[in-house]
Amino acid sequence: MTTQPDAQAIAERELCGLVTGLAHQIADHVRQRAVALGLTAAQATALREMTGPMTMRELAERMSCEPSNATFVIDKLEKQGLVERRAHPTDRRAKHLFLTAEGGALRDRLLELLAQESPLAGLSLEQQRTLQDLLVRTVPRR
Repeated sequence: MTTQPDAQAIAERELCGLVTGLAHQIADHVRQRAVALGLTAAQATALREMTGPMTMRELAERMSCEPSNATFVIDKLEKQGLVERRAHPTDRRAKHLFLTAEGGALRDRLLELLAQESPLAGLSLEQQRTLQDLLVRTVPRR
C-alpha cells in the first residue's frame, strides 16, 4: 500500500524528471541552432535574451549565469560586431549593451530557427502560457 507521502514523493520525482528532460531538450535545440549560425550555445542564449538595451548584470540574470560569464560571451559577440557597449544613461559605472544592425539581423534569424521544431511546438499557445504560469509559481525570480 502506497502512503500519501510516498505518492507525493513519486509524483515529485516524476515531475522533476520531466522538467529535467525538457530542459535538456531545449538546451540541445538551442545548441543545434547556434551551431547552424556559427555561434556557441551561450552566444545564442545571449542574443535571444537581448530584447533591448540592458546592463551586463541584467543579461547575466536572463542567461542564469554569473556576470563574469556573460562578460566573456559579450566580449566575443562584440569582437564579431554583433553587440556594442554604450554609456549607461543614469549609472556612470555601468554600460548598456546594444545589438548592432548585424546583431539584430542575426538575432531575428536565430529566433526563426529556434521556433522550428521547438521542444515546445507540440503545445498550443494557451498550453505554453499555462506551463509558463505554473513554472513561474515554482521557480523563484532572481
